Formats: sequence, C-alpha cells, structure tokens
Amino acid sequence: QVQLVESGGGLVQPGGSLRLSCAASGNIFSIDHMGWYRQPPGKQRELVAAITNDGRPNYADSVKNRFTISRDNAKNTVALQMNSLKPEDTAVYYCNAEARISRFTTYRDYWGQGTQVTVSS
Repeated sequence: QVQLVESGGGLVQPGGSLRLSCAASGNIFSIDHMGWYRQPPGKQRELVAAITNDGRPNYADSVKNRFTISRDNAKNTVALQMNSLKPEDTAVYYCNAEARISRFTTYRDYWGQGTQVTVSS
C-alpha cells in the first residue's frame, strides 16, 4: 500500500501564488508518473499537471505558463508551484502517483486525500 499526503493548500488572492506538496510513503518499490488533479465545486475532476520519473512535465492548457510541477525522487515527493492564480483555479487538489509495491507487481494509481485551494479577494 502507498499513502499520499498533500499539503500547502489555503486561501490566496487573485494573482497570488501557492505551492502544493505531496509526499508518498508506505510500501513503495518504485514510482513512475506523479501528478496533480483538481475538482472545482460542482465540476468533474481534471488533470492539472503530470511529471514522469525522469522529470518530463505536461500541463493542462488552462494552467500552462502559470503552474510548474516538479518532483524529488529521493524524497518521493511532488510539488506544484501555482502562480498568477485565478478564481477559476479554486478547487480541491489531489495528488496522484503511479507506483508499485514490489518488483513482481504492476503499477497502480494511488491518490491523496485532497487539499483545498481557494482563490478569492
């Protein structure tokens, strides 16, 4: 089993910045992709950003040039730096990791509990 814990959410004004962090722990043999998803109020969950094991990122069009995803493989963490925040960025943000618990098992998706990000003046 793998556990993911997010931190760094909160209230920020439009145009401000916030940094989210996620730490993976438990029976981790290896982690491939990691990413961030979000679910705005009354809307479906959507991919925000993802990053490969070797550090190659991809972003949703809505956050390109504003958000930056990064990871630290030694610490099993992934972060999301959010700049120029807009009210429409308000959502619960979830950490995701594709991991396996042994060399004999396949990769599976694991999820954090979510952290609230509110962008409002």
